[in-house]
Amino acid sequence: MRERMEQALRLSKADYTEIRIEQREASKVIFRGRDLETADVVIDVGGIVRSLCRDGGWGIATFNSLDDLPERVEQAYRCAKAVHGEPIELAEVPPSQERILVPLVKDFRGISLEAKKRLIESYNEILLSYGDAIQDTTARYTDRFSRVFYANSEGTFIEEERPEVSIALSAVAREGDNVQRGFEGVALVQGFEGVEGQEELAHQAAQRALDLLRAETVVGGRYPVILDQRLAGVFIHEAFGHLSEADFVYANPQAQEMMVLGRRFGGDILTVVDDGSIPGLRGTHKYDDEGTPTGRTELIKNGVLVGRLHSRETAAKMGERPTGNARATSYRYPPIVRMTNTFIEAGETPFEDMLRGIDLGVYACGMFGGQTMLENFSFSAAYAYMIRHGQIAEMVKDVVLSGNLFVTLQNIDAIGDDFRWERLPGGCGKGQGGLPVSTGAPHVRIQDVIIGGR
Repeated sequence: MRERMEQALRLSKADYTEIRIEQREASKVIFRGRDLETADVVIDVGGIVRSLCRDGGWGIATFNSLDDLPERVEQAYRCAKAVHGEPIELAEVPPSQERILVPLVKDFRGISLEAKKRLIESYNEILLSYGDAIQDTTARYTDRFSRVFYANSEGTFIEEERPEVSIALSAVAREGDNVQRGFEGVALVQGFEGVEGQEELAHQAAQRALDLLRAETVVGGRYPVILDQRLAGVFIHEAFGHLSEADFVYANPQAQEMMVLGRRFGGDILTVVDDGSIPGLRGTHKYDDEGTPTGRTELIKNGVLVGRLHSRETAAKMGERPTGNARATSYRYPPIVRMTNTFIEAGETPFEDMLRGIDLGVYACGMFGGQTMLENFSFSAAYAYMIRHGQIAEMVKDVVLSGNLFVTLQNIDAIGDDFRWERLPGGCGKGQGGLPVSTGAPHVRIQDVIIGGR
């Protein structure tokens, strides 16, 4: 493969050319209720050529056949020459040559589809066992093993294995017009062993759906709120992380005014980081999809904005260093600036001390969905509890948190000492569908949060 790619690159007339080829094996088994809805295996091969003419622009050619690779390179060059835009430069990155293998304890490619079906069906049976109030269930098993080859005209060649296995379990409970959902899941850079023995996740999902049937809707108002690790991690990814992606900042004058390096966003206790080099996480790769090494990029340091995420192109445009954040969901897409593993660093406050400081508040857990528009956000917690006189009290539902990001970050007054990585299935949807990422956080306490409810 390397010889074919490098031979094709030598024929390119462009100022810069790169080729990314992906070989993927994937399987999926889905139960809905008692019915087996899907059981399939997919083998997919394809690639993308991206060429740059600095007096023209980017040209792209995608393909599913590895034959005539030089012709695909020529097509990308012709597309690049046809573009007329502002000159494009790329930040310098030293060439790399590396082969990155990921050993699996129990390689899911060697596990039969029938065995995968038995596993996810057993979890589905647990969901269904919680009685007639459980009206519907979804139990999903997925795995994929990708081998990605990347080469560019500057001398980089990287071969990388990218495995992932996941389960997603959902139970819907109903009493009359009251319909509630419980969800749990796990996605891991491991073999089949990572999703075995996960019965407790099914119990949690079904029991939570039933508990939410009995929960009262939260009374709307302004509260001190504690976010659990899952919600805090998703919040910092969605509400802040996307504002740190340099392609968005460069193209948006309003974002440029907001995201000025050196601006204070929070107290000294707040540090936010993106790091694509942490072993074992879904957003981790030694190199991004432009061949740039990944690593730790501090975004907020002790409350002050100190960095942002870059591709080679955005780094050159803004006069900053490339951070290894050019990522693509698959060979069908060119890389764009994406997060990897984004997290709030641990603080020093025990969870019990956070509670003791609240007379009446909300402990918000998990996440069902949300939306952001520049600095404004709205998130729905999956479930929550009232906090009364420093103690966790009754469960409540329909908890929607909203506000201004910058005000909310300033109102963080305690960060927990109980950091946790989340390993949920799904991914970041920016522009190209679900890209594997990870989020992490400790518990976070925020004052004066607007809670929607009755």
